[in-house]
Amino acid sequence: MSSELHIYNTHKREKEKFEPLNAPHVGLYVCGPTVYSEPHIGNVRTFSSFDVIYRYLVHLGYKVRYVRNITDAGHLTNAAGEGVNRMESAAKLESLEPMEVVQKYTTNFHDIMNLFNAKPPSIEPTATGHIIEQIEMIEKLIENGFAYEVEGSVYFDVTSYNKKYPYGELSGRKIEDLVAGYRDLDGQDEKRNTIDFALWKKASPEHIMQWRSPWGMGFPGWHLECSVMSTKYLGQSFDIHGGGMDLKFPHHECEIAQNKGTYNEGGARYWMHTNMLNFNGQKMSKSLGNAILPMEFVTGTHELLDKGYHPSVIRLLFLQTHYSSELDINIKGLQDAEKAWKKLFESKGHLASLVGSAKTPTETSGKISALCKGCTDNMNDDFNSAKTLANLFELSGIINSLKGGQTTLDQVQVSDIELLTTTFNNFLLDIFGLQEPQQASSNDKLDDVMNVIISLRKQARDNKDWATSDKIRDELQAAGIQIKDGKDGEVSFSVD
Repeated sequence: MSSELHIYNTHKREKEKFEPLNAPHVGLYVCGPTVYSEPHIGNVRTFSSFDVIYRYLVHLGYKVRYVRNITDAGHLTNAAGEGVNRMESAAKLESLEPMEVVQKYTTNFHDIMNLFNAKPPSIEPTATGHIIEQIEMIEKLIENGFAYEVEGSVYFDVTSYNKKYPYGELSGRKIEDLVAGYRDLDGQDEKRNTIDFALWKKASPEHIMQWRSPWGMGFPGWHLECSVMSTKYLGQSFDIHGGGMDLKFPHHECEIAQNKGTYNEGGARYWMHTNMLNFNGQKMSKSLGNAILPMEFVTGTHELLDKGYHPSVIRLLFLQTHYSSELDINIKGLQDAEKAWKKLFESKGHLASLVGSAKTPTETSGKISALCKGCTDNMNDDFNSAKTLANLFELSGIINSLKGGQTTLDQVQVSDIELLTTTFNNFLLDIFGLQEPQQASSNDKLDDVMNVIISLRKQARDNKDWATSDKIRDELQAAGIQIKDGKDGEVSFSVD
């Protein structure tokens, strides 16, 4: 097991040597999706990044408990814990029960994660499954003087907390600036301070999702669930907490405050944040028409795309940029990633024919060894997948030179080929989670992809979104795949 892994801790704003609390066990918590709509490509980048981090920790020999939650209650639409409940809003829009929305989009999220070859977490708890624990944490915060109840709602008292602990330590915000910057928000008149955030909200009679509590019928605030579920399954102090950069404030800041206010412990010791995605230099948004969904990248059905790309191509595109750096997606980048994906696996395929043909060690052997070791060194440097890929491309050039005869086989030894084989298998397959190009054309893989596409088309038809349903059918037909709708509702496909 390596002892040289270093992680950039966004809490400390510096790179630190990773020292687990209870090695070889590692506790990893990642904020999961709010299941009121389809996941966007930014979600895929975040969860793919933490999938690689999880895989690499396992590769190093750690026994990782990976917890990733499902937010199915309490996610309100603004930072102060007010506004519209996302689940209820989606339920009304789609004329469904809230838990139907939850089931629909949780299944959709799992389908997308499977398609992008992300391993499932060890535990995937839900907010609605931990209402009792959330109520218990609120009671403890009230007892400790960091929360107060008003007319059936409970708020976290940021000013009282800030007298003992620094609020804003993760994001670098100052409480004075936050007070000055908050706009008038619905419900803030019952708070002691504008920056206090909701732990429990009183439910109006028409509110569908509500639970009994010591303060009356209501529902939990969004930030509370992650404090509860991370500490329940990983302990009051645990190793790593991850999520997107957009969650650093207020969500993760509030988590730290809730944890310290309850346990005098901040929860995670290492905080990690993935960065944002752009498309053609612009922020991805529905208003700009460039909010391309993951399946649209795969099928190529969005008008801004030239064609569909295999999930491993998109995954490789993510890996070519450090997880904490902003990434701009464009057509050329996708095309280059596709070429790189094929090149790496083509080189990996050459290795089998080279085994047993090598003879004596030379200078090349030292270069191969150094580049292979560099892959591990780069990943130990805050999971630097971009630099690791650079090493793999250089190794790929050496393999192709051996295969093509530009470098003769008597210039390398058997151990070099074995090391190359191990390195390519470890990093391409086990750590980066890439799939081989030939798998994309196999019947089993086509079946898996088509099952997801058929499921998404069914969702479109159920929502009476005939334009999307027809576009999926027509684009597949143009690609030589015919979708057939049976009388009993069964859908099948055939390849021309």
